[in-house]
Amino acid sequence: MTHGEKAGRGAGAVEPDVIAARTDAYFNRTRAIVEHFGDRKVTYAVFLRRPVVSAPRLMVDWLHAVAAERGIAIECDLMFPEGTWVGAGEPLAYVTGSFAQLAVLETLVLQRLGPACVAAHNAYQMAMALPHVRFMAMEARHCAGFGMQEQMAYAASVGSHAAQKEGALGFVGGANDATAHYFGTTKGLGTMPHALVGYAGSTLRAAEMFHEVYPEMDLVVLVDYFGREVTDALEVCRHFPDLAATGRLAVRLDTHGGRFLEGLDPQSSYDVLERHTPGSIRRYRSDKELRYLVGTGVSAAAIWRMREALDKAGFAHVRIIASSGFSVEKCLSMADAHAPVDVIGTGSFIPDRWSETYATADIVAYDDVPRVKAGREFLLRHMRNR
Repeated sequence: MTHGEKAGRGAGAVEPDVIAARTDAYFNRTRAIVEHFGDRKVTYAVFLRRPVVSAPRLMVDWLHAVAAERGIAIECDLMFPEGTWVGAGEPLAYVTGSFAQLAVLETLVLQRLGPACVAAHNAYQMAMALPHVRFMAMEARHCAGFGMQEQMAYAASVGSHAAQKEGALGFVGGANDATAHYFGTTKGLGTMPHALVGYAGSTLRAAEMFHEVYPEMDLVVLVDYFGREVTDALEVCRHFPDLAATGRLAVRLDTHGGRFLEGLDPQSSYDVLERHTPGSIRRYRSDKELRYLVGTGVSAAAIWRMREALDKAGFAHVRIIASSGFSVEKCLSMADAHAPVDVIGTGSFIPDRWSETYATADIVAYDDVPRVKAGREFLLRHMRNR
């Protein structure tokens, strides 16, 4: 195997030459200098500059794997258990070991910690905003490779578990098999993409095809392909009355942000919310909040309109699944409008501002003697409290 092939292997690689190729060059040079003049025991403090939820497992597991591969000792002292809230600037962990060995690990340690902690915080906020809604993690298509996908799925599970301890339903699964284990399952969730509806030629035919091949699965039908969300949803419900009556049928709304759900426009969207949750539109709203409530795409008004239509037609047990940009802010708006959504599929727990995910590591002790660069003395105070 060539050096380039090794460098392109999975994110969990622990081979020394792979790590050296992926770390910042000045850390490799630091190792060479330390080995020349004499190694020392050091302790690193690892922290983020914003509040997060602790999600350190991928980092810790990787450090343990590196230590086992090299036959060295690396001590990782977690200050915050997985799933707990961490304030800005508070060290999540202290990592102690050989300076020559740890110097070349810093880059990859930070990659495995910061993004996961911020994504976990986002997932926690989503689940807490809508505690009676089940979420499905759909991060895979938005990730830059499997390493990032695994990190984001893990983060969603950590934030979700934290919310579940407070009574929320949280994330019940992910979109594919590879990361399903983080949610306590073995298979990915999901039924059909728009491509299948286009292939079938009609929403009903796509539902029939799916049910014929997977008769034991609940049927979730994507109803926005032809711009007839209400019409096509009711047609499918009438075709599968038994599934509809027993709660085994759901309609998924994924209406494009460039148009309204069938039958809605700005005025009728306001009218829908006026009928069901008038308080949500009588207070001051930002432009973004108004878009979530009464705008195009999958708005609160669109979800309420679909619920109205299903109930009026006698399909009260048919569930509504929503997707399309369900960020923390959108979930909060949906909660304020009491949107009758049963499940939300989203990958928008992925941090929106990547600069907020940058973790930092500073050495705070050399041979157990406290020392840190000017301005980071607050890390020493944490050392004294260990």
